[in-house]
Amino acid sequence: MAKVGIVMGSDSDLEVMSKAAEMLEKFGIDYELTVISAHRMPDVFFDYAKTAEEKGFKVIIAGAGGAAHLPGMCAAIFPMPVIGIPIHTKSLGGVDSLYSIVQMPSGIPVATVAINGGANAGILAAKILATSDDELLNRIKAYKESYKSFSEIPIIDKLINNEKIYSAFPCPKLWSAS
Repeated sequence: MAKVGIVMGSDSDLEVMSKAAEMLEKFGIDYELTVISAHRMPDVFFDYAKTAEEKGFKVIIAGAGGAAHLPGMCAAIFPMPVIGIPIHTKSLGGVDSLYSIVQMPSGIPVATVAINGGANAGILAAKILATSDDELLNRIKAYKESYKSFSEIPIIDKLINNEKIYSAFPCPKLWSAS
């Protein structure tokens, strides 16, 4: 049974939303991925949000661009956590989506990640679920340990425009030891 619902307003959001799905898969969490426009398919959307708890969802990850009503409407109907992903837009770069999702009225919270922050939404959903699942918590701890080694990589220095630059983080596409 899926524990997380991933919903987006358009299939053009799939590239971002699939990153949340990838993270859930990494942690062994079942999910259901759906495309529903709250504006074009309001009846289908209301049915989705009203039946999400019955389906066994514990968290909904909702991505939307522009007016970005989908996450807030999910939060208004679904009684458990909703994570909103603002999707980058051509006209305003996703800031419109971010403001729409983050500025919810009191009593209708939406946990909001960065613009196009699909991976972080998946991780946050996993952490929410881990509050009542010790095995999942251990997988999350192991995941955190696996990327901890990145910060232990020796400092790489490089001259750029005759200025010495230091980086404590590995950026293989930007830096090379040669």
